[in-house]
Amino acid sequence: MTGSIRHDGMGNRPRRMLRRLRDVMAQAATYQERLELIVRIVAADMSAEVCSIYVRRSDRTLELWATEGLNPEAVRRTRLRVGEGLVGDIAASTRPLALSDAQAHPKFAYRPETGEEIFQSLMGVPILRSERLLGVIVVQNRTRRHYADEEIETLETFAMALASLLPGDVAEEQGAETGPMRIAGSCLVPGLALGRAFLHRRLLLEVPVVAEDPAAERRRLETALADMHGRLDSLVGQAQLAGHGATSDVLETYRMFARDRGWLHRMREAVDDGLTAEAAVQRVLNDTRMRMGSISDAYLRERLVDFEALADELMAALARERGVPATPPELPDDAVLVARTLGPADLLAYDRKRLRAVVLEEGTATAHVSIVARALQIPVVGRAESVMTDVEPGDTVIVDGDNGQVFLRPREQVREQFLRSLEARRVQRARFAAGRDTPCVTRDGVAVALQLNAGLLVDLAELSATGAEGVGLYRTEIAFMTRRDAPDLAAQTELYRRILEAAGDYPVTFRALDAGGDKRLTALAPGGEENPALGWRSLRILLDRPGVLRRQVRALLEAAAGRTLRLMVPMVCTADEFEQARRMIERECDRASERGRPVACRLELGVMIETPSLLWQLDELLPRVDFAAVGSNDLLQFSFAADRGNPNVSHRYDPLDAPFLRMLRHVVRCCETNRVPLSLCGEMASRPLEALALVGLGYRTLSMSPDAVGPVKEALLACSTAELAGLLERELATGTGRFRTVLDAFVRDHRVPV
Repeated sequence: MTGSIRHDGMGNRPRRMLRRLRDVMAQAATYQERLELIVRIVAADMSAEVCSIYVRRSDRTLELWATEGLNPEAVRRTRLRVGEGLVGDIAASTRPLALSDAQAHPKFAYRPETGEEIFQSLMGVPILRSERLLGVIVVQNRTRRHYADEEIETLETFAMALASLLPGDVAEEQGAETGPMRIAGSCLVPGLALGRAFLHRRLLLEVPVVAEDPAAERRRLETALADMHGRLDSLVGQAQLAGHGATSDVLETYRMFARDRGWLHRMREAVDDGLTAEAAVQRVLNDTRMRMGSISDAYLRERLVDFEALADELMAALARERGVPATPPELPDDAVLVARTLGPADLLAYDRKRLRAVVLEEGTATAHVSIVARALQIPVVGRAESVMTDVEPGDTVIVDGDNGQVFLRPREQVREQFLRSLEARRVQRARFAAGRDTPCVTRDGVAVALQLNAGLLVDLAELSATGAEGVGLYRTEIAFMTRRDAPDLAAQTELYRRILEAAGDYPVTFRALDAGGDKRLTALAPGGEENPALGWRSLRILLDRPGVLRRQVRALLEAAAGRTLRLMVPMVCTADEFEQARRMIERECDRASERGRPVACRLELGVMIETPSLLWQLDELLPRVDFAAVGSNDLLQFSFAADRGNPNVSHRYDPLDAPFLRMLRHVVRCCETNRVPLSLCGEMASRPLEALALVGLGYRTLSMSPDAVGPVKEALLACSTAELAGLLERELATGTGRFRTVLDAFVRDHRVPV
């Protein structure tokens, strides 16, 4: 989509409409009369038979307040719930919608009192102020009209101006719900917190939308850009000086986005069209949202969050030019920061000592703000729908990051129960910390090595904190996901060297780049596949693009100079695929030796077992490997053909089902026969009950999340491996159902803490 309105003679339309809007709002008239004048202006200038304004009420319904073209008797009578009908869908998504055949859309909801059945096409945009929905403005036509991108931009610009001029009491916003609420979300960073809500809202300046002096606005924009870039440079430098590796890497990537040429060009072009600098930033942000808002790919949606956060940075710089304070207000001592989205620089601007947790309406675990929050040990719950609407500043908020849920305005008994849980968690953690150096040995003397899954440099600090015995899985793709372009040889070498230095004498097992699937890297796998989990991903990419694997191996060999390098190959489907990768890796080893540069003194090459096809090739494959690791997450989803990211099916199949346990036992027996060390990494190892089953099957090395080490160790210390093995053998020989019920009874009878 173009960033300017220049086509079809529409260059003057936004300015003309906005000036007329300003004239209307200056009139001595009631709000109702002003809205009636506004819909006539928009209908005439947009060549539409209908223009309607729906206003959001305090009960979260949308009420028709003014219309030109629909039945006047429908005004103040027609209501839609947020999410109901096309208007409700625009309100729920807060994104524009343009349809040439609106009545064919599955969301279309007919209201007979409006008389809208004769209108075929519809275009609507949300009216937003400070990220809160005020209403929706809609135009309709009798014919099947294809609305141009420039027309959507025009209506968005008009809605932006309307929101800045519309008094809040027209929207009848009486505040959020006042009673207790539970909002389900997703765990982005685990942890528990109790505090008071503090709303992070985008800075809104009461400034003109139409520029009186475009040249002056262009100068203001350039000054603000320089201000923003300088501030980001300073943040990157501070993070580097403080030794915050993960934060520094994220901010470096964020700084690259701030210099994106396309983004900067569209803003400059919008100013040249006659908008103020602030309006230009907002219009380009709206344009970016419209182009990227419907994208389902998580990585690309995270980049939209980056651009939204950068727009905030730029608005703050423009505010400083006008002498408006743009620094975040002071947090209360126990703040729970609530936002729709948040950028890493936004989070770092707040006082960490006062911040207890973060709650986001959007967000993913790999978003830049999540990575920084994890480094700072701040619990984060994301995808908490409507939290910005339902919460009020100062509300008491309980954040259960472990289970991905938020409690607003909890009743006293809920609050008391949470405080008891918080205290129990503190006591439990103290107990785990006290037993950190206790070897993980079962009651009958069997040692089990507990290792960590990691993906960031900051995770290495958990080795000594938890008493883990090494890193069983280092996800190298995380470093790729925090960058727009794949890191070069020097960047990878430096990162891997820092990882090994931070690990000290602990062993680290690196997984070769596992891109694709739910880990979309645009530099390597741009997407577009109907079924990415079964598509071009992981080892398939590395074999098709050998330069990527060779560069990574070269970096790992140099980083591990004088040490043993443990590297495992992911997503292997056939023994031949592993052989191709092995030959490629060995060529890099030979090349490094020929160059005479310091490299790893020894290479241990392993295989990840995570596809069912590989289970029947183990006798052929295992003699070629130094070690093996079961990837339980993918093996489970591929075994049961159940997408682990789909909530409709992800819980239908239990890893403690007999068929899956038999698969895992088969792997143990094959590795024992071939004398190949075996471990298991994945969610299964992080749960005490499942960990008991794994040890009973014969697994002696488990790799898990840092917070799982204490609970798993405590459970294993209380058990006998022989008893677990006997129980499993009896059940797998005779049972056909789920083992979970049997194991639950076992831990109750033996008083095993799980």
